[in-house]
Amino acid sequence: MPTGHPAEGFGLLSVLIAAPLAAAVVAAFLRSDTALRGWTLFATTLIGVVSLGLWTGYEPGRVGFQLVERMPWVRSLGIEYRLGVDGISVLLILLTTGLAPLCVLASWKYIGVRVKEFMLCLLVMETAMVGVFCALDFVLFFVFWEAMLIPMSLMIGVWGGPRRVYAALKFFVYTMAGSALMLAAIVALRLKVGTFGIPEMMGHNLSNEFQCWVFAAFLLSFAIKVPMVPFHTWLPAAHVEAPTAGSVLLAGVLLKMGTYGFLRFSLPITPYASQVFAPWLMGLSVAAILYGGMAALAQTDMKKLVAYSSVGHMGFATLGIFSLTKEGIEGATLVMINHGVTTGGLFLVVGMLYERLHSRELDRAAGLGRVMPWMATFLGVFCLSSMAFPGTNSFIGEFLVMAGGFKISPLLMVVAVPGVVAAAAYNLRMLQRVAYGGVSNPTHQGVPDLSAREILTLLPLLVLVIWIGLQPGPVVNLMQTSVEHLLGQVRSVPAMTLAP
Repeated sequence: MPTGHPAEGFGLLSVLIAAPLAAAVVAAFLRSDTALRGWTLFATTLIGVVSLGLWTGYEPGRVGFQLVERMPWVRSLGIEYRLGVDGISVLLILLTTGLAPLCVLASWKYIGVRVKEFMLCLLVMETAMVGVFCALDFVLFFVFWEAMLIPMSLMIGVWGGPRRVYAALKFFVYTMAGSALMLAAIVALRLKVGTFGIPEMMGHNLSNEFQCWVFAAFLLSFAIKVPMVPFHTWLPAAHVEAPTAGSVLLAGVLLKMGTYGFLRFSLPITPYASQVFAPWLMGLSVAAILYGGMAALAQTDMKKLVAYSSVGHMGFATLGIFSLTKEGIEGATLVMINHGVTTGGLFLVVGMLYERLHSRELDRAAGLGRVMPWMATFLGVFCLSSMAFPGTNSFIGEFLVMAGGFKISPLLMVVAVPGVVAAAAYNLRMLQRVAYGGVSNPTHQGVPDLSAREILTLLPLLVLVIWIGLQPGPVVNLMQTSVEHLLGQVRSVPAMTLAP
């Protein structure tokens, strides 16, 4: 695969990776909680602004990785410090750097103890997440992948709810199990191909049997991270117990690492196995859409409702990916971005309600819209987006996924329809209950509406919901060439031409 023109030294991608760590070093010497919050907000906002250089500096019509940085790291093992982006990873990096300052704002009052340690975890996580999306050496990728695990576990285990230790341990064990399988696949590929370079592995002539074993190892690793049914059981506990910022990052970015892994590694490195397993994985994806929708419909805890909705939404992402169609993969990428925006917004609203009510039960929040019109407005927009209402950001992504799926299996798309209906049902149920309530609502006198800080936290996400919903063209154009090239890699090595 073309990798652009290698650049010696450090460039924009290295800046985006190193800047949060540098900010964390400065934060370690600050003593005032107010100074810590202010500095972390300033640093993450500045990084977000700098990351916009990816949007302006990336050439959408050019094939291959761009903004490539390449330097030797461990010469004896052939390990390199190698970075680069395509249209898919640019969008995910921008999502990451955009959510980080919103997480700081959401934690302004929510996190009252060990503020320094929390902000350090947040900054270290940003480095790891950005690194995952631009690493072009497998060892470097694995380092970033694992580096994300510890601060996220600490976020859940230290600042989480009553069952935080259980949730953190479950998250850690599941993710480590997947990481072990991925490491085995990386070592096997290194022995077979002779390099840790990800671009060199793409399109390499690997035997059918070897591809299937590697694909299976990748599948289990990435399926846990997505999470796909039946590997999803760690997700509700992690979301419910995590602090608001942890839930936003978990839903907005960490789940996307699984689907990104399918796009970056499974499809181009094991194209034969991807075609063999695709029908089964489309079936599992439809099962996730149905299960996530029905499970969310049964919840009375708002945070658990949003958590289960993530299972269904990410089912659309994997459905689009394994349809192996242009529409499906473009739609899946849009679903990944839009899920981060919409579900991040819902978790932020739920966190703001929890700060006021100290409860996440729907009955306890019934009728709040009468005294919190700003909250009801934001919740209404995010709920409409979550149910993929036309004109919101989620609609175009799910529409493209369904269009790609219909090309492969109209029957599966018909089976998935009840999951779409369930999404409308649980979102409208939550909106109706919180905004309007019933005949007997709890007393909400004295409950304040959203503050200026909270409106500022939610406003960028609302703008993205409307902008992407009405004008998805710029986002689609950014990834279009990368998706076409990816499909070319999958289809260029059909089963009959592979080595025996």
